[in-house]
Amino acid sequence: MSGAVLTGRTPLHVAAPTGERWHVLHTRSRQEKVVAQMLGAAGIYHYLPLIQKVAYHGGRRRRVELPLFSSYVFLFGPLEAVYFAIESRRVVRSIAAPDQGRLENELQQIRTALSGGAVLDPYPFLTRGRHVRVSSGPFRGLEGLVEERLKQDRLILQVNTLGQAASLEIDASLLEPVD
Repeated sequence: MSGAVLTGRTPLHVAAPTGERWHVLHTRSRQEKVVAQMLGAAGIYHYLPLIQKVAYHGGRRRRVELPLFSSYVFLFGPLEAVYFAIESRRVVRSIAAPDQGRLENELQQIRTALSGGAVLDPYPFLTRGRHVRVSSGPFRGLEGLVEERLKQDRLILQVNTLGQAASLEIDASLLEPVD
């Protein structure tokens, strides 16, 4: 079963008259749970979708809860709540969410899937023409362009060699965007 950290009251309206709205907090690496606990202790509504994974440490197998979106926590509140989070020095920045209705809908879909027991995996948002690098496996370090999506979990990676291109079918979970 996957979980989520939800604290405070549930927002009933996307744009509250008190100036409360959704904010996306970009946290420092591995600080998502600490930020969520800090917000919860302050009574600030937030959402941190968590998934269960099997981790191996010291030869032992154990289940751990990890954030679905690494380095992100969703906060619903006034701008003062964002300032409070940033002052903790665990939050790098706040990302504007101009379409509040869309973000609310997307978060609700994730909540529904997790509460229904769905097994969600983080998946890189890769589009055609995006420059990517292979992050692990025998092709680690290869860079190329996403040519097209063939199946839900497969894509073609274009690798330029001697002014020509070669295609490689590779699992998308092994790819990371190169900025």
